[in-house]
Amino acid sequence: MVIHQSIKTTISRAKAVRPLAEKLVSLAKENTLNAKREAFKILGSHKLVSLFFKEVGPLFANRASGFTRIISLKKRRGDNAQLVVFELTERKIKEHKKAKKAKEPISEEKAAKPLEEKAIPQEKKDIPKKPTKKFLGGIKNIFKKERDSL
Repeated sequence: MVIHQSIKTTISRAKAVRPLAEKLVSLAKENTLNAKREAFKILGSHKLVSLFFKEVGPLFANRASGFTRIISLKKRRGDNAQLVVFELTERKIKEHKKAKKAKEPISEEKAAKPLEEKAIPQEKKDIPKKPTKKFLGGIKNIFKKERDSL
């Protein structure tokens, strides 16, 4: 939930994790060394702690409580478990990548140039190519019968 800020899970798991998530967000709001150490006890990763304190903490600076919400979805087909979306109430909006610019059409002058103009170094021309291996060449040695010396 720290990375994606929302997850799809069952209602029992969401209710079990809610107090933990609320505690983490309140720690991220404090942004003290002791709060970071307490968050590390729960999360167990320095990268997650730094991400949580840099991105999630400032989002909830003006909010006193109610950091998470549970939104009901349909029941799961296999075992009929109630599915929910467990998410943070304040979410960071991800910036979409800009579309790449279309390439400019090739002018007639560039298209007319032959590929021979590029200089190929003489060193590469002189190197002989290695012969290609036969299809089962490497596997043949595995199945060779060797006499065991007794």
